[in-house]
Amino acid sequence: MADVLSVGVNLEAFSQAISAIQALRSSVSRVFDCLKDGMRNKETLEGREKAFIAHFQDNLHSVNRDLNELERLSNLVGKPSENHPLHNSGLLSLDPVQDKTPLYSQLLQAYKWSNKLQYHAGLASGLLNQQSLKRSANQMGVSAKRRPKAQPTTLVLPPHPGEYGVLSHRLHRASWKRKDGKAGQCSLPSTNRPPRALCGKCRVTLGKVLKVIVVMRSLFIDRTIVKGYNESVYTEDGKLDIWSKSSYQVFQKVTDHATTALLHYQLPQMPDVVVRSFMTWLRSYIKLFQAPCQRCGKFLQDGLPPTWRDFRTLEAFHDTCRQ
Repeated sequence: MADVLSVGVNLEAFSQAISAIQALRSSVSRVFDCLKDGMRNKETLEGREKAFIAHFQDNLHSVNRDLNELERLSNLVGKPSENHPLHNSGLLSLDPVQDKTPLYSQLLQAYKWSNKLQYHAGLASGLLNQQSLKRSANQMGVSAKRRPKAQPTTLVLPPHPGEYGVLSHRLHRASWKRKDGKAGQCSLPSTNRPPRALCGKCRVTLGKVLKVIVVMRSLFIDRTIVKGYNESVYTEDGKLDIWSKSSYQVFQKVTDHATTALLHYQLPQMPDVVVRSFMTWLRSYIKLFQAPCQRCGKFLQDGLPPTWRDFRTLEAFHDTCRQ
């Protein structure tokens, strides 16, 4: 007997089973030939009948014997494992140079790995479904009636492209008063209003400390650039320069913090609140060079004043002290 392969097939029994199938087919063919030829010419009718029945019985016994032999060999052959239905790829196991090209064994390992992955994925899916984020009325201890969802507020812009009344109104509402009673400057130069686009640029001057260029896209603040009070914020053709950075490291730091503040104050449903909150946060830089750090108590660290302002308390911190 040949060695049984990893797929459970006995090759010697398999070869004998093929021979048994051929013998069975021959036996069945003889049975039909016997029926086709009928009774041979004999001297008497009774003799012809007896000879036909005897010959037919011998053929049936041959079929029965071959069929039993085939069933016995089929039990010895075995069958491929049902856990690996690789279809025609099972023929690769018959490769005589399997040691040199172990493709079939690699396929089996890959199939086992994929089955294990599918099993663990099913377990993970069940656990995630148990930890659903949906909250029921029993869990919350409140009424089962759902609260009506708040409808988002919409802002209708003026139909005429040259009118920026809504944008100017939002910026003026976000203006502030200084201790001396003067308001910070906030202007929308007409030269910076594209004729067919809902965007604009404004220059915000905070005392004699700094200047801020605010780029608006519709009613939302898109980006900000902070420069020193003595730095020019205009290009050679007289337009606001929204690309060049400040020459001072302190204002470059403040620009980075302003970008972080824009991400913090994101509220798409209420852009007026975003502008007002950002302007209130920006107003805290009026004492950029006067307020000490709330953690270390120093005015300068590495040659820089406290450039970070807390989003809630507006307290001053050095960039390293806030962490």
